[in-house]
Amino acid sequence: MQFLFESGDVLLAGFLATLRMLALTVLFALPLGIVLAGMRISPVPSLRWVATGFTELLRNTPLTLVFFLLVFVIPRLGPIIPFPVSAIIALTLYTAPFYAEAIRSGVNSVPVGQAEAARSVGLTFSQTAAHVIIPQAVRSVVPPLINVTIALTKNTSVAGGFFVFELFASSKRLANNYANETIAIFLVVAACYLLVTIPLGRFADRLEKKVAVLR
Repeated sequence: MQFLFESGDVLLAGFLATLRMLALTVLFALPLGIVLAGMRISPVPSLRWVATGFTELLRNTPLTLVFFLLVFVIPRLGPIIPFPVSAIIALTLYTAPFYAEAIRSGVNSVPVGQAEAARSVGLTFSQTAAHVIIPQAVRSVVPPLINVTIALTKNTSVAGGFFVFELFASSKRLANNYANETIAIFLVVAACYLLVTIPLGRFADRLEKKVAVLR
């Protein structure tokens, strides 16, 4: 474990970069997912078609390909985008549809009669969604949203293959400098990912149990 004493700062910098990338992606992807979910349940057909097309396209496209397009293809067609920014955009575009589907599934879990009752008393679509549907859907939406965030935490490692310094990229740098400690390096990196994913998983489990009791 000599690398921890001599180059632990490199590993720490990579871990902090991963946390920063994760936080920024959630900050952008979650609102975009909410918008997509709203479009998919909208009574306007054109909005539903656009949201469905975008969601299905991104959900069925490999994340590596999304990164390739943002890092190598788009800069050839327009302005040069810094690699860290391209990574956040790629992760946002890829993750938002999964957030959207988690939200939409929670909305669909609310009985149809609730929306019909709201409309019968004169509430508009937006009023029905804000005051009737969403408050009931939140309890079943949060656990799958956390699961998507856990998957996003692991997906940030893809950025390391596209010139972005993060946790996985820092492990590759250390592995080159400490070839005889490669296994230990990757075990420490795995532990760093677990520091994020395990608390999120525990929180999701507790929340799911709480929701089951409330129901």
